[in-house]
Parts: sequence; C-alpha cells; structure tokens
Amino acid sequence: MEDLPVTTIVGLMAFVAGAVFGAVAQVSNFCTMGALSDVVYIGDWRRMRAWLLAIAVAIIGTQAMVSAGFIDIGKSIYLTPNLGWLGAVLGGLMFGFGMTLAGGCANKTLVRIGGGNLKSVVVFLVLGLFAYMTMRGLVGLARLQVEVTNFDLASAGLPGQGMPEMLAALSGVSALALRWAFAVALGGGLAVFCLGNRDFLQAPMLIVAGVLVGLLIPAGWWITGVLGADDFEPAPLASFSFVGPIGDSLQYLMTFTGATISFGVASVGGVILGAFVAALLTGNFRIEAFTGASDMKRHMFGAALMGVGGVMALGCTIGQGLTGISTLAAGALIALLSIWAGGYAGLKWLEGH
Repeated sequence: MEDLPVTTIVGLMAFVAGAVFGAVAQVSNFCTMGALSDVVYIGDWRRMRAWLLAIAVAIIGTQAMVSAGFIDIGKSIYLTPNLGWLGAVLGGLMFGFGMTLAGGCANKTLVRIGGGNLKSVVVFLVLGLFAYMTMRGLVGLARLQVEVTNFDLASAGLPGQGMPEMLAALSGVSALALRWAFAVALGGGLAVFCLGNRDFLQAPMLIVAGVLVGLLIPAGWWITGVLGADDFEPAPLASFSFVGPIGDSLQYLMTFTGATISFGVASVGGVILGAFVAALLTGNFRIEAFTGASDMKRHMFGAALMGVGGVMALGCTIGQGLTGISTLAAGALIALLSIWAGGYAGLKWLEGH
C-alpha cells in the first residue's frame, strides 16, 4: 500500500470501515431515531443505551488517541474558535424533526438502502440534493446569514470549542488533565449508565453494536490522521458523518473522472454495501416502496429538512452525536441536544397525526 496515493489508501480503508458500520447497524437494528422512538412510545431504553454506549466508547477511544499523540484533534472542523451556536440549534432541530418524517437519520437511510428499501433511495437523493444546495448552492445563502451570528471564541481569549480547553483557559488548570476528566466523567458515566442496567445486559447484540460503532469513530480518526498523513497533501482529519458526504457522493457519482475520493464518500458506499451483504446473509433483504402519495411527501420533506439541517449543524446523529462529541466540542453538544429536541417534537407530531 506504500505505493498507493494517500487518497486511495484513505478511500479504501474508509470503504472497509463503512462496510463494517453498515453490517453492524443492519444486524443489530442500531438506529438513533428508532432508539428515541422506543423511549418516547414504549419506554424501552435498550436501543438508546446502545447508542449512548457508542458515545462512551467513541469519547474514550478518541481521547486515548489524542493523548498518545496519534492525531491532532484540533485540526478537525469541530474544534475551531468559530462557534456556530445558532446553526447548531436550528440545524439540529431541523435534522431531528426531519429524521422522524423520513423514517430514520442519514445513517439509517444508507442501511435501509442496503436492505432493499426503495423509499430510502428517494430520501438519499433528496437529502443529498438539499445538503449540497446548503453547502454550495442556493440554500447556502440562508446558511451564510445564520453564520453571521457565529461567536468568535478567540476574541474572548478562548482557544477553541473544546470544553476542556475552554475551562482550562478560564481556570488555569491543565488542559490535558481536564481533557481526561471530561473523558472519564462523560465516557465512564455513560458506560456505567448503560452497563448497569439489567435489561440492557440481557441484549448482547446491542452491547456489541454499541461497542463496535463506538470504536469505528476513533478508527475513522486513525484512517485520516495516521494513514492519511502526508507531507504535501494530507487527508483532512475526519471521521464518520453522513449528511455532507451524501451530498458529496452525488457529486462524485456525476463527476467521477474529475473527482477525488474522500473518506466521507467512500464510507457512504461502504455502509450501503455492508448493510446489503448483511441483509442477504440474514435473510432480511426486502424490497419496500411507498404506500401512497402522502407517505412519499412526508419522506421527501423529512429528507429536505435533514439535508439542510445536517449541514447547518455540521453533522447528523453520527457526525455530531458520535464524531463531534468524541472531540468534546461544545458545538457538538449543542447540536446533539437540539437533534434530540427536534426528534422528540417530530415523534410527538407524528403521534398526533
């Protein structure tokens, strides 16, 4: 692999990691929106605990890599001094509400495509279109207006959005010590909350899924930060996120001969393939279509909200809820809480309709 371009190495490994992600999510039914609906509708916390366990593993794994010097997490998009608080709130609410209408978040959309769901193909196309429009097209004009409200943390003497670094600048305590304090408190606390529950311990598939999905986040950092290291053209430091990459994937499919594969685009393809293989092997591959025009309209509207909201919030339930949180970024926490709130509102709206 030493003779391969860095972009090719990163793309290949991202595809493999994505395939693992898709297979695990397909077999275990790992789904953030599903986890939230279980809690809201039937009071079942098991799938939510699987997702929270993934967060715990992602935090501890990522912070261990940072402490070992494998990656410079400050180079990620989550820790810049430019805090887009309004985009995180509005985008998170839009994404959370949209995923309930579309039957799942961006990652679940990819997994369902692999499982034969034709509705998710439409969601994929609409989500990707609106995501790209928000990044570089017409909707981007509205996004720029929201970004006017971004707060420059540097002007307040703060180095970035990392919660440990912000507290260190204000208190004078070592940032490294605070980083591990946050990692142990958040990661360890969530792990205890999950594994201390008898019902969850009786669901080994969900435990394995939570651990494996959580480990894939530091794996993504390692792929881009270690394998993607290059003196001249290093790969952007990134891990799993699916809204922007779905938009980029549509562009990549249309401009393949002049495009370069990225971690995000390769991981999108990997998730679909991994879910497809897992669905075939477990006998769960089923072709599913819309039940009617109203069903299609609801999914398309939800997909549009996810595309716009996911870009404004700099990520989805995976991009902010796992990858962003693993960096201990304040913006990621704001976005995650907003996604939860939007998802809750969406589920209650559906319950009344």
